[in-house]
Amino acid sequence: MENAGGANGNQWGFKANEELKTASGITVRGVLNSLLENLNKNDTRPLIPLGHGDPSAFPSFRTASVAVDAIVHSVRSARFNCYSSTVGILPARRAIADYLNRDLPYKLSPDDVYLTLGCTQAIEVILTVLARPGANILLPRPGFPYYEARATHSHLEVRHFDLLPAKGWEVDLDAVEALADENTVALVIINPGNPCGNVYTYQHLQKIAETAKKLGIMVIADEVYDHLAFGNTPFVPMGVFGSIVPVLTLGSISKRWIVPGWRLGWLVTSDPNGILQDSGIVDSIKSFLNISSDPATFIQGAVPQILEKTEEEFFSKITDILRETADICYDRLKEIPCITCPKKPEGSMFVMVKLNYSLLEGINSDMEFALKLAKEESVIVLPGKIHKIYQVLKRFLLPNPLILEITGITVGLKDWLRITFAVEPSALEDGLGRMKAFYDRHAKKQSPCEYKAINSKKKMGNSDVSRRSQPMNLALPFSLQQKS
Repeated sequence: MENAGGANGNQWGFKANEELKTASGITVRGVLNSLLENLNKNDTRPLIPLGHGDPSAFPSFRTASVAVDAIVHSVRSARFNCYSSTVGILPARRAIADYLNRDLPYKLSPDDVYLTLGCTQAIEVILTVLARPGANILLPRPGFPYYEARATHSHLEVRHFDLLPAKGWEVDLDAVEALADENTVALVIINPGNPCGNVYTYQHLQKIAETAKKLGIMVIADEVYDHLAFGNTPFVPMGVFGSIVPVLTLGSISKRWIVPGWRLGWLVTSDPNGILQDSGIVDSIKSFLNISSDPATFIQGAVPQILEKTEEEFFSKITDILRETADICYDRLKEIPCITCPKKPEGSMFVMVKLNYSLLEGINSDMEFALKLAKEESVIVLPGKIHKIYQVLKRFLLPNPLILEITGITVGLKDWLRITFAVEPSALEDGLGRMKAFYDRHAKKQSPCEYKAINSKKKMGNSDVSRRSQPMNLALPFSLQQKS
């Protein structure tokens, strides 16, 4: 068949948007699937997934029965087979406002709430709204890479500020002030923290608000892990400081109710002074939602019952399990000499740990560590940052280097790993035991003096977080659930 050109012999007038490769490459999804592709098919042991935050498949993390009943009732009522309004149905928006008002010194109204397809669409909405020509946004490093992916796609310049492991992953506010200029539009914080497992104090959040006010920028507060705090620091919503600085709060039922597949999130203007309304941000949010998809109406219809009738006993059970698995994770990681954990996790479902290659034979990158661990132990962890990934993948996955010359970024820290502890306690024990066996096989032989010196350094912790920011692009032909 002749297909060299169009009807008049000219070239076809369509081609792919290459910018999508750049945007989609800055994700967790492709890397995790690369690791899954590298599993040893002959290993009969169960896969231990410590790379992404979706514990819904584990019996200990089943959602509340009242949530399931709410969905069933919503469907059977036949009241929610219709289209939703673009901002979401009123009963759901009212229920979310009431849910958030429990922790705020002022009252949100349903008009402050916009329903989205999970928290990821909320990110898409606000970054698109803010992406005027020349604008830039301040993102945390390490952080959640979907922000960078969406910013790249919207031509919104990204500037990274570091989170400081030696200070419990607090925001480096001096760096924030140094990075900001007249074109900076917003600062993003994730609390409780993904990927670090930290929870910010009231005092630190207040300093963030005061810094943002000084710079004349809004705060985008990603609180998808709201109330999943199990250490000594209670969760405080950024909206508490909405009278100091305008706050856009992003959230969902995905994590606290363990239902990421239900895709129900929200974007909330926590702004009692009306600055976001006066600046046109609110109208732009509505305009975007007019041309985008809505959460399924029957899910929206179930929201009031889910938020109002879920018992505290369910939430306590989930945080108790996370506390238990965080303890297991922290204690077992201390038994692996090549891994340093600077801070015990106090919230969310993750912890960041640093690799020491000087103790390993034949492993020189976080991706190489993760690939070999997947192949040899059927354990998946997320490497912190990938650069020229084809050099590693060529050796472990595919023979053809022509399709593998790609670079990428996950959470933004080279030589670190993100590990989730949101799995069954027995599976976590098994997985971390396999990691210890993996280290034992690949460990360099150390003299007694070297071992003592390295072990002493490990106990002190390691806060060497690189401040270098390198633009990266990862485009892998795989797919895995992204929001984690």
